[in-house]
Amino acid sequence: MNNRITLLALKASDPKTGWLDRQKFAEFIVKECMHQVEEQYKPVLEDEVMMKDTHWDGYVQCGVDSYVAIREHFFGVEE
Repeated sequence: MNNRITLLALKASDPKTGWLDRQKFAEFIVKECMHQVEEQYKPVLEDEVMMKDTHWDGYVQCGVDSYVAIREHFFGVEE
């Protein structure tokens, strides 16, 4: 298992019993995914030279849209 996943599982486990809180674990994984998407587009968003190139506009918009879609799907929209 990926070390990051193992750390998230430990973080989501009750320290007294060792039981994994599946809801917390799922939330940690989703938040980690959102963080990774943000890490990909944010440096471009903060670079004025790159943002002047229209190619990067689409890249950043795709990243923002993905971040929002993940957030809305898992945290903002009830099914």
